[in-house]
Amino acid sequence: MINGADTAWLLVSGLLVLFMTPGLALFYGGMVRAKSALNMMMMSFSAMAVVTLIWVLYGYSLAFGEDHGGLIGSLKHLGLRDTLSSTFGAEGHLTPTLAFSMFQLTFAIITVALLSGAIADRVKFSSWLIFVGAWITFVYLPISHWVFAPGGWITSKLGALDFAGGTVVEINSGASALALALVIGPRLGFKRDPMRPHNMPLVLLGAGILWFGWFGFNGGSALTVGALASTAVINTQIAASAAAITWILTEKIRDGKATTLGIASGAVAGMVAITPACGFVNPFGALIIGLLSGATSAWAVSMKYKLGYDDSLDVVGVHGVSGLLGMLAIGFLGTVTANASGANGFFAGGGFTLLSKQFIASISCGIFAFVVTFIIAKLIDSSVGFRAKSEDESNGLDQTYHAETAYDFSSISIR
Repeated sequence: MINGADTAWLLVSGLLVLFMTPGLALFYGGMVRAKSALNMMMMSFSAMAVVTLIWVLYGYSLAFGEDHGGLIGSLKHLGLRDTLSSTFGAEGHLTPTLAFSMFQLTFAIITVALLSGAIADRVKFSSWLIFVGAWITFVYLPISHWVFAPGGWITSKLGALDFAGGTVVEINSGASALALALVIGPRLGFKRDPMRPHNMPLVLLGAGILWFGWFGFNGGSALTVGALASTAVINTQIAASAAAITWILTEKIRDGKATTLGIASGAVAGMVAITPACGFVNPFGALIIGLLSGATSAWAVSMKYKLGYDDSLDVVGVHGVSGLLGMLAIGFLGTVTANASGANGFFAGGGFTLLSKQFIASISCGIFAFVVTFIIAKLIDSSVGFRAKSEDESNGLDQTYHAETAYDFSSISIR
């Protein structure tokens, strides 16, 4: 029998996660220069549409269809076939398969939308749409199966722990973003011209929506209403708050000022880091993870200038680095007192066994995502072209690709 409370929680959580993508559009849109703000937001909104179509046609089937060697699903559910009356979950906690499918769809959407931040201000919109389809098919769906699907090799065979997507969403997006940034190359004027966020209130609004939606992201991953979802939710709040503080403290010590961009980025870094761990550590463990992630990601973001790659909106430094930190932290701070289905990490007497599994899972996903993304981006670039024309990049992508501007001052007159 379907559990009504669990179904309601899963549906609401899915809607919260879907709301994160418009939040990301605001967050990213405010961080870029005004001349390409709408293009930046369009990349997120278009991802919602493209990924949904793929998910219905074959995405859900490949991610969660009948397992093939722990690597990929079957084509049994093309067009969401045979899902209308089926259920997902354990006895007593059954939910409609379509509710679970909707929840997982929103994860796929936000993950590919994150990648747009690495290549802001400089890619062809049509090529972005092609990339979204290819990346979801060849990168996201396999990794999603490895981690989230029954029989996936990372969780079912290796025994690594990932509660809400530290590998699938965070390490995956960070590694893929690095590959994209390397293929596309830096923005015109990178390291020379100021490329400051053009609208910080928009950034803070987007960060607030992300913070709100993340409770569905992590809490909903319990798939049931109860103690585990409660643990995931409170751990998310703790880590976000701790990371926000350590990020701005790092800024104050390093630069002499604490910025609004810093507190927003710090909160996101904390939520990224706790994503894989939120259902496997206690609240004190979440506090430690948050404190570490804020400072670590603040440092990692500054390294892109020294290393010379233009990850425009810090996807690598925030999502990749904090995602890896969160996955490895489970190996130290994991405890069965938080989740009986989890495992004890080093500080709970579990030795280094769990840590080794977390490391293997993290590195495997990162390498796979980087290599396949690099190949996809190279193929697109060498065929239809990925990079926008120099003059279009200089003038701004809003007018070039969308015939619009974020701010219209033509009607303003001075009297």
